[in-house]
Amino acid sequence: MKDAVGGVAATLEVGKFVAGGGSPEAEVAKELRAYANKVGGREQLAINAFATALEVIPRTLAENAGLDPIDILVDLRAQHEKKDINAGVNVFTGKVEDMLKQSVVEPLKIKTQAISSAAESAEMILIIDDVITASKMSGGGMPPGAGGMPDMGGMM
Repeated sequence: MKDAVGGVAATLEVGKFVAGGGSPEAEVAKELRAYANKVGGREQLAINAFATALEVIPRTLAENAGLDPIDILVDLRAQHEKKDINAGVNVFTGKVEDMLKQSVVEPLKIKTQAISSAAESAEMILIIDDVITASKMSGGGMPPGAGGMPDMGGMM
């Protein structure tokens, strides 16, 4: 109940909402894949992985409703390619439909915060990966004591 009241408060505070049912995640994933094709290289792989991660939301909605998540994602992607940006998973009918017409909405503030947090987490993972890769290339290993074992000062 507390989360529901918080969601309504967030909507009233900002005054904006987006369609629910995983439609924002599907649209962002579509645009990220289009962008990734222009980037190439390792960055393209990371961007595509992030796009796939965003689609966990509609996939989970489909799975929790007892639907085939692959069929739902294929239909969802097809609808978004046709410029239906409000297409989302209707768990009651088992179909991809316009969520605004079904009055299924989410507060914009909560949605943008969730996507921003996910992007920040992905960025931190990439930074850590770069540090580890650079360390391996320089021939150095982990700094003393960083491997989980205390530095025994040559006692071993």
